[in-house]
Amino acid sequence: MRFPSFLRMEMPVVEVHKHGVWLLARNTSCTSQSLSLKQVDQLIHRILVEEDANSCQQGSDELFHAASDAGKKLYKKGDFSKSQITDVDVYLLRKVGLFPDVLERKVLQYFEKGDHVSALVTGEFYARKEHFPGFARPFVFNAEVLLKVRRNLEAKDAARGALKSPWWTLGCKYHEVACIAGWEDGQIEYIREKLTEEGRQEDLNKGKPPTQIALDEAAFLLDLSSVKGTWDDSLEQIAQCYKEAGLHDIARFVLYRD
Repeated sequence: MRFPSFLRMEMPVVEVHKHGVWLLARNTSCTSQSLSLKQVDQLIHRILVEEDANSCQQGSDELFHAASDAGKKLYKKGDFSKSQITDVDVYLLRKVGLFPDVLERKVLQYFEKGDHVSALVTGEFYARKEHFPGFARPFVFNAEVLLKVRRNLEAKDAARGALKSPWWTLGCKYHEVACIAGWEDGQIEYIREKLTEEGRQEDLNKGKPPTQIALDEAAFLLDLSSVKGTWDDSLEQIAQCYKEAGLHDIARFVLYRD
């Protein structure tokens, strides 16, 4: 998956759900090993670590055989046990990279231990913009963390910050976040108005370039589709927006079917 724009951006690895996508791996620099890992490599690295940790009990080498030489460049079987780190999640965060589900799991573990300070610190760390740029999920989760400790005003701000990112990156239903933010359906109605001919003409009158208007409309359509999970209903419109913006490859990708 990639964000549709003229900027050259790395493609994050995601998993598609009804109301959007879940980030599996991102482009990052793994400072502990002094090398840059691409997203797919990072995900494979994680899978091999988890397989190695599990194989201590099950004795399976199938994934390592499948990964072949490419896998050996990322991870050597036995490195987890040699590290003397007993927690797989801790190993992943230190040696492989940052993963949303791992960070969220660490926060929940802190809450289970009654360590609210560590939970809050980790939640704020997760929500730093430089860690998962373009994704709203960290802000949503941080809002939920703040609610747990009854910091409601801060939770509201975090939720509103999340809704400034694409709604299909929230990691949950739009209305769950809108409820924390204290928003009703005003934002949805605003987007619907922007997608009308009157909304387009208003942007043109303000001097906005047609290319940018088309990209904005594609983003609005994606947001609305994520609210109800009705992606197929908007595919033709979204593809047309990308064509108007000159992103013909993305338009073809949107319409592609096996």
